[in-house]
Amino acid sequence: MKEIYEPKFVEKLFDKMSSSYAKMNYITSFGFSERWRRQCVKQIEIEKGKIVVDLMTGMGECWKHILKDSDKNSKLIAMDFSSEMINRAEKNKSKFKKFKIEILKENVFDNSIPNESADYVISGFGLKTFNDDQLGKLSSEIYRILKPNGKFSLIDVSVPKSKIIKPFYMFYLKNIIPILGKVFLGSPETYKMLGVYTEEFGNSKNTFRIFNGHEFEVEYVEYFFGCASGIKGRKIK
Repeated sequence: MKEIYEPKFVEKLFDKMSSSYAKMNYITSFGFSERWRRQCVKQIEIEKGKIVVDLMTGMGECWKHILKDSDKNSKLIAMDFSSEMINRAEKNKSKFKKFKIEILKENVFDNSIPNESADYVISGFGLKTFNDDQLGKLSSEIYRILKPNGKFSLIDVSVPKSKIIKPFYMFYLKNIIPILGKVFLGSPETYKMLGVYTEEFGNSKNTFRIFNGHEFEVEYVEYFFGCASGIKGRKIK
């Protein structure tokens, strides 16, 4: 399983999925993905005139929620390392012409964002592609770029705890989603990986444990009976 966390593997996977990812993300979450993104952003109550970093931005699916209360002094820095996702993010940027958006094609572990320059950090549905070591590095990187008292909110699809929901949900992810992947991409194996990543990830409790080891105030958050989970927090120094 080690290779599925290699950056090149993940980058190639999301390049392949880019043409249908928005549609499939909506389907795999039973239509809740948009709501969960909105709730994730709402957790940290973004103020006007601030700098927000959207890590693993994809096509910019979180932008409309991040920019909802922005003004001319606000700035959004969106980062992803998938070329195809970045291409689609650039096209999406045209819908937000009155906002200040900077798009970076960079790896989160090797990026150009200055130390203590961000007021907020957001990430929607990128956690499951990291192993424990990478989550530790992600924690360090978020700590580096956040200003003192800066806030973050991260979310991902998770394995629900409910004995009623869990078997149906996992069957859907592992069996139905690959079929839909074949319909959209002609490749069931590509979307089969979403189920593999989700099953390995479980939920954000391990992410909470790792982030809690840094100088953050951290809180674990669950959405819709644990079908999604995340963490939110604040840099305390």
